[in-house]
Amino acid sequence: MRSWAVFDSPVQNALHTLKYRRNMGIGDALARDMAGFVRSLQWNVDMLIPVPLGKKRLKERGYNQVGLVARPLAYELGLQYAPQGLWKSRDTRSQVGLTISERRENVLKAFQAEAEIVKRRSVLLMDDVATTGSTIHSCAEALCSAGAREVYALTIARALPHHDLNRV
Repeated sequence: MRSWAVFDSPVQNALHTLKYRRNMGIGDALARDMAGFVRSLQWNVDMLIPVPLGKKRLKERGYNQVGLVARPLAYELGLQYAPQGLWKSRDTRSQVGLTISERRENVLKAFQAEAEIVKRRSVLLMDDVATTGSTIHSCAEALCSAGAREVYALTIARALPHHDLNRV
C-alpha cells in the first residue's frame, strides 16, 4: 500500500470538499496530479477498483467520492475501471472516531468481490484516506478470496500516527 499525500492541508481540505460539499471536479484534478506518482511505483496492474460505499451511504451521498478520483485516474493510466468488481455486503458504522480495534471489527468481512471480474487479475484497490489500513485489508481479503492474483492498494492520503483519528 502506498499513499500519495499526507492527510493534512491542502489535501485534507480538498478531500473534505469532495466528500461533504459535492465539489466533484476535484476528483479530476487529484487524478491528474496523482498519475505520475502511480506510474513511478511501476506496479503491473490490470484494473482499478475503488473501495465501495454501502448502499445506505451511497443513497445518502449520491456518489462514491473515491470513484470520482479513481475513474479519471484509471483513464490516465490506461487501466480498466471496474467498480463492479467489489461491493460492500453489509452496512458498517462510519470509521470516524473509532479506535483501531473498533475499526478492524467494523469492516471485518464487510466486502465481497466478483470472481468473474477479478480472478487471475492484478488489482489496484483505491481509497481516499488510510488510517489503520482496516478497510484496505478487508477489501484485499475479499479480492484474494475471489481469486485476484495480486492486490496493490493506493490511497489519496495517509493519516499519520500523530493525527487525531476523530478527524479522519
